Amino acid sequence: MQFAIAFPPHLRVYEDVRRAEDYGFSYAWFDDSHMCYSELFTTMALAAEHTHRIKLGAFVLVPGNRIAPVTASGLATLNELAPGRIVLNVGTGFTGRNAMGMGPVPLGRLRREISVIRELLRGGEADYCEGDCTRTVRFLHPGMGFINVRDPVPIFMAANAPKAIRTAGEIADGWLTVTNDPAFIRRNLLIVRRAAASAGRTGSPFEVVINAAACVLRPGEGYLSPRVIRRVGPYAILKLHTYWSGREIPAGPFAPPPLKNLARRYRDEYVMAMAAPMEKRFQEMHTGHMIFVKPGEERFLTEELVRETTLTGSASEIIERIKAMEEAGATIVSMRLCGLDGRELISEIGREIIARY
Repeated sequence: MQFAIAFPPHLRVYEDVRRAEDYGFSYAWFDDSHMCYSELFTTMALAAEHTHRIKLGAFVLVPGNRIAPVTASGLATLNELAPGRIVLNVGTGFTGRNAMGMGPVPLGRLRREISVIRELLRGGEADYCEGDCTRTVRFLHPGMGFINVRDPVPIFMAANAPKAIRTAGEIADGWLTVTNDPAFIRRNLLIVRRAAASAGRTGSPFEVVINAAACVLRPGEGYLSPRVIRRVGPYAILKLHTYWSGREIPAGPFAPPPLKNLARRYRDEYVMAMAAPMEKRFQEMHTGHMIFVKPGEERFLTEELVRETTLTGSASEIIERIKAMEEAGATIVSMRLCGLDGRELISEIGREIIARY
């Protein structure tokens, strides 16, 4: 198992990325949510400049928020700065879109834009479309030190619904999911592999990335202690944030059946009581995303929610859960930093999980 850490990007995060490299993390991811945090590529460039081995990636980049040639240029520039250490995680969008009040990018558009990005990063030509206009584009000066198209940039795709999971198998080099349920991983990895086989993509390396938040409990510490809530609360409450529009609560990885009633209560008691008008409610909903729990949300942070949605427990319990995910097919587990200071998380996971795994 490889270990990653995911950050809300800010201009001083390179200090924590350097620390994560020292503690044995293999990857550092940075959110692409431009209404919430610092700009993605600027943050990644600083992290690349201050590290040597750790791989760096967007988590996740939503192609519809940037045109594909611009995305490819940014990645190729980073690849010149940190050769062979750049990874692209892409998805149809959650907070990167919702924080502007927009819905996810259609899968068809995502597929087309991935195709353009991939071909440009290989040093080839790609058909780029704007409306009714289609033009063939390429990097004009690939060998002059502006960019690096020699070292591959793997493309992983975030997917939780069946159609998107199939698409990941067809076009991506890895699959990223939010669940920590081994049965979900095992079941849907079969879909990924069948889709890859149908697309003639068998035999290529394929990573399975699990996104999680984690906290190693101290002796006598409960699941709802102030420290635990600071550490994993913003991630746990995120599972309820998909319902800002007041729509019905489905079952699935964002609302497992045991938590469906809690999700419905959150919607009815918290979301529908917001003072913001519906056309601006998305702004209030995504304030604090992965940084802090908003006032009033703490009453929905139950022990069951923390247990169900995060890797919280003793070090032995967390290792056991990670091993179960690895047996189901996971190859990378990504630890989510909530807030802006990763020192405690990095040292704790490094000493008590990575070093003992």
